[in-house]
Amino acid sequence: MPKQKNHKGLSKRMKVTGTGKVKRQRSFGSHLMSTKNAKRRRRITGSAMVKGKPAKTCRDLIAH
Repeated sequence: MPKQKNHKGLSKRMKVTGTGKVKRQRSFGSHLMSTKNAKRRRRITGSAMVKGKPAKTCRDLIAH
């Protein structure tokens, strides 16, 4: 049976940290920032962790 390949699109968007957590960027931060308030803009610039079952799925797709 052939080897499992990385999911290239997902591996460009998410990273696995040293402890095994999956880190992702928040959405809605590429343009039209003038209509968003300052609190929302600050929150968008930060990263977030993927939790639960989707994190395991992402880890399996990235880590091969």
